[in-house]
Amino acid sequence: MRRLTAARVVLALAGALLLTYAVGVAPTALSGGREDGRSDRPAKAEPESPPRPAADPFPPAGKAFVGVMTDKGPHDFAAVDSFTAAAEHRPQVLLFSASWNVDPFDRALFDRISSRGMLPMLGWEPWDHRVDRAAREKKLPTREIDEIRSHQPAYRLSRITAGDFDPYLRSWAEGIRSLGYPVAIRLAHEMNGDWYPWAEATNDNRPGEYVQAWRHVHELFRAAGVTNVTWVWSPNASWDDSLPKLAGLYPGDDYVDWVGVTGYYGIGAYTDYRSFDSIFGPTLTEIRAFSRKPFVITETGASDATGRKAEWIADAFRSLPRHRDILGLIWFEVDKELDWRIVSSPAVAQAFATAVADPRYRFGWTPGMVPRTKLED
Repeated sequence: MRRLTAARVVLALAGALLLTYAVGVAPTALSGGREDGRSDRPAKAEPESPPRPAADPFPPAGKAFVGVMTDKGPHDFAAVDSFTAAAEHRPQVLLFSASWNVDPFDRALFDRISSRGMLPMLGWEPWDHRVDRAAREKKLPTREIDEIRSHQPAYRLSRITAGDFDPYLRSWAEGIRSLGYPVAIRLAHEMNGDWYPWAEATNDNRPGEYVQAWRHVHELFRAAGVTNVTWVWSPNASWDDSLPKLAGLYPGDDYVDWVGVTGYYGIGAYTDYRSFDSIFGPTLTEIRAFSRKPFVITETGASDATGRKAEWIADAFRSLPRHRDILGLIWFEVDKELDWRIVSSPAVAQAFATAVADPRYRFGWTPGMVPRTKLED
């Protein structure tokens, strides 16, 4: 047996202490002080990302846009530039047309509009517009032209719903989705007339088929993941009881974002002087019976048939602020059948410029804005 010396006792005690620490204390210390290995120390907080600013609405609250439609649209901006100079106002929307199975998707057209600070609105028309152009070149009477161009069996509403155009529609859906900024689509407008092949009153179409065709197109875009389209349903302003009731042609609020209305002063039933409210009021009231979607005057213009074009423009812009549910107005800047342009005379241009100088119409469009699809409270 070895003799215990003081040195050996000290060494033994030190070893025991080290063993105790290694077994019981060290693991707890290394794990943050809990026997179950979980730390009592608060986890290191990840830096929070700054909140993304909300996108600005289009148009801003209390504002209304002033847009334009020209004959050549984004293919040639000369008419847009002339309108801008005469109005002393840059339009916030440019409406242009494309025909199904005739015009392929062309991103450049949308980018040209967007780069000029305007929301692109596509007037998407299920027909062959060349039939209309050929009839006009023959200088036929208007009603004969309407009958010729509206009879296009290849574009019957039943064929749209059956999916005959789906490959073409998908090519546009994929193209529009790729844009990365909002666009509006005014699909198959003025469906309550008889001058287009998508109207139920012509081309051997049947009641109910317009809504079915609209919903088919909308669902195809939804299935393709398209989320940047504002859908615009746009009947013609009703001038008498001969036109069909609009409720039966409405696809439903789940399929429509803006309700558009087309109406002109100085032609047809409106050759004699009719005020803005007289032309549009009855139709706006009719629509309000079945939808609370915002309104847009998607096409309007005035002729000088009775020498009161400038007066009508001033009257229209005095009326607009009383209609808080109208988000904007698109002027038809085309010399077609009659001269609807504001550049038709200095007096007309001045009347328009004076009207749109109101701060209510003074704001810009940017690709980051989100179109308003609900009415202000």
